[in-house]
Amino acid sequence: MITDKELEFVRKALQTAAAAGAQHARATLSKSEEDLVATLDGEVDRVTHCADRSLSLALFVDGRFGSFSTNKLDADSLRTFIAKAVETVREVTPDPFRTLPDPARCCQDARTGDELGLVDPAREAITPDERQRIALAASVHSAPLHGGQPPETSFGPHRCASLAVPPLNMPRVAVFPGAAAAATAPEYQIISEEGEYSDSVYETVVMDTNGTCCLHRETSFDYGVEITVESGGEKYSGYWWDAASHRAELDAPACGRKALERAVGQIGSEPAPGGKYTAVIDAEVASKLVSPLLRALSAYSIQQNNSFLMDSVGKQVFPEGFTLLDLPRIPGQTCSKYFDSEGVATVEAPVIERGVVKQYFVNTYMANKMGIAPTVEDATRPKVLPWPVAGLDRAAILARCGSGILVTDFNGGNSNPVTGNFSYGVEGYLFENGRIVRPVSGMLMTGCFTDLWSRLLAAGDDARPCQTKLIPTLAFAGVDFSG
Repeated sequence: MITDKELEFVRKALQTAAAAGAQHARATLSKSEEDLVATLDGEVDRVTHCADRSLSLALFVDGRFGSFSTNKLDADSLRTFIAKAVETVREVTPDPFRTLPDPARCCQDARTGDELGLVDPAREAITPDERQRIALAASVHSAPLHGGQPPETSFGPHRCASLAVPPLNMPRVAVFPGAAAAATAPEYQIISEEGEYSDSVYETVVMDTNGTCCLHRETSFDYGVEITVESGGEKYSGYWWDAASHRAELDAPACGRKALERAVGQIGSEPAPGGKYTAVIDAEVASKLVSPLLRALSAYSIQQNNSFLMDSVGKQVFPEGFTLLDLPRIPGQTCSKYFDSEGVATVEAPVIERGVVKQYFVNTYMANKMGIAPTVEDATRPKVLPWPVAGLDRAAILARCGSGILVTDFNGGNSNPVTGNFSYGVEGYLFENGRIVRPVSGMLMTGCFTDLWSRLLAAGDDARPCQTKLIPTLAFAGVDFSG
């Protein structure tokens, strides 16, 4: 953890900056440590240990501004580094809008760094051998082949075939998740399985010359795996991952079963006929449709006229069923945080409430430059609230929607930040009467974000807590798809 000696080092850096001629300064010390075990086809492939420690400085000198970072953290190197940094700032163009945030806005309650309960002391006790055991046990090749009850996975409202895993490259018959496909279940063989288990700890402290001092600490336990299968001469890959701040909450073996399910589920995929469909967007990828909204609400985008949500605060831009909150302080949940990079305290607040845009994301610099009130610099933990009723998951939304296309992955594409127009490659499944019929791929989903969100049919209650953005399964009416 960040020690008292390191805290004193950060204070000394601020004092050194002031002595060198900086009227104000902010210092951020970041520390991280990660241990990783990579596996290939059920065997250990790579073991790594990474540790990093760096200091970032924001310097305000004679009405000018500059930011710098270094990982040379001995006293002599720091004095030289800061002296050169201050001289460099004196050479840049003055910018009167650069200031530290008002101390009244800064975080005062992040004293230990673990106020949110994101640190698991169990990490310190994990041995290298144990990390390898965790990684190997998560491999699908560790699944039982004989005796006992083999693992099964669910695919929406349907049951897949048992996914007990055969030896590599041995043929396997899979029942596709849909009754209509059962009579022609494809054979497949596993070509490769690449997994990565890691556990890490990240710590940061932010101090400035106005007296701000706040700390954040969190551990993370992660597992991700990609499985490739072959069927009929074609290869199909599926990926799944999980992460948690506490070791007991990570279900690594489930990731392999889910990745295999996703790979096998693509067998025989082809484009559907072009046209307008009800689109159900899986919670795993639904943030793809929310992130552009958040970028459009950034003061940087607004100030540069580079946003399709210009002049939208206080206006009914979206349907009443759409509410997006920022929930940055959820105890025990990864990615929660008490402060942003300026040390400004995070707060629970609506971003879009019943379709009305409530705020832009405005850091101190943009607030000064635009003459508007500052907020936080970005959404820390955005969450779309369930609608029209609570408790909906993907299966329930498919049943409500009847027929359409379930999007489970986005493959490339782009969006225009000025117009809000988008075009994304997608893959997923056709569904009819609430049941998956067959896989689809090689299609484009196109439209405009403001029009898309006006067609919102439902928002689920199934956001994955391991993701930065808590975005559930979403459904939209009349979306354009082309093959």
